[in-house]
Amino acid sequence: MPTRETNAPIAVPRGLAGVVVTDTRVGDVRGREGFYHYRQYSAVELARTRTFEDVWHLMFHGELPDAEGRAAFAAETAALRRLPADVEDVLPALARSSAPSGPLAGLRTALSMMGASAGLRPLYDIDPARRRAEALAACAAVPTLLTALHRLGQGLPPVPPREDLPYAANYLYMLTGAEPEPRQVRAIERYLISTVDHGFNASTFTARVIASTGADLAACLVGAIGALSGPLHGGAPSRALDTLDAIGTADRIDSWVRERVLAGERIMGFGHAVYRTEDPRSRMLREIAEEFGGPLVTLATQVEQRVEAILAELKPGRELHTNVEFYAGVVMELCGLPRAMFTPTFCAARVVGWSANILEQAEDPKIIRPAARYVGPPPPQPVPMP
Repeated sequence: MPTRETNAPIAVPRGLAGVVVTDTRVGDVRGREGFYHYRQYSAVELARTRTFEDVWHLMFHGELPDAEGRAAFAAETAALRRLPADVEDVLPALARSSAPSGPLAGLRTALSMMGASAGLRPLYDIDPARRRAEALAACAAVPTLLTALHRLGQGLPPVPPREDLPYAANYLYMLTGAEPEPRQVRAIERYLISTVDHGFNASTFTARVIASTGADLAACLVGAIGALSGPLHGGAPSRALDTLDAIGTADRIDSWVRERVLAGERIMGFGHAVYRTEDPRSRMLREIAEEFGGPLVTLATQVEQRVEAILAELKPGRELHTNVEFYAGVVMELCGLPRAMFTPTFCAARVVGWSANILEQAEDPKIIRPAARYVGPPPPQPVPMP
């Protein structure tokens, strides 16, 4: 029986859709069921019942903490929120230079500087305890970096972190400089938990590819942020809200949507690469939005219903529902977050999931090295003379 040549190319679907590239204990997405989980727990149930620190502990240690463990972990991570002085000193200039693109662009450079300042060594060269310590420090610092970059970009001084506040409350405090309302804190905390991880999405896969080379933690996270910044990945929450602004009133929904769909344009906030049912994150965020109520929520639910009906009519056979970005934008708007901070807030949560995946990947010495199919002019051809 003939055997396939070792390392011979294997044809796979575009975008690696459905291709299993490794084993993981971090979590998974079951798109046809409309379900995803962190470790062995439903991510949505975790968002409804646990704190962000609990989920962070779960992602890093594989288990949920008890009350004593929660307090210890919260204290450990809160103590890591302050930035090194040399990084703080360059943030004003970094905020000015990255202002046109926003805090996420500045974060890439700031994390690189933090890595250099901390003397991060390649993951390949350090033990698991050191990797964990570096990942904790990076995850704790990202909210501080993001809020400082945003405020400096607005001509405002950064607000130092507070160790007495939980993660979500401290994030809102650093962003606004005011003590946040409990309802807003819990809404944002549930959003943050719901976006910690989501299978082998583009940014997580990017982080793991870089980690497979043995590079340092900052390099892995910077690469992941670059992937997240794309509008087809994490850059859509504010764009989905822009859609609601453009529609304006319920009587304009059908004409606005039909015009875009017939023109072949994408309706931001609808459709997902994995889910063929309603996105469970969208369902939970809709519930949060409805707790607030108001004209924006009413319009959002009307738009959701009509867009799904029109897409079903004009694109029969395709399951297109709201994804996480649609109601994420609504919830963040209701909680007073500026739109420039929608995707950065997504990043503040996802850095925990990236780090858990990086730590797992660092245990595997095999570099991720796929192949590509060449489709250009047949080689070799004569090199023309000048």
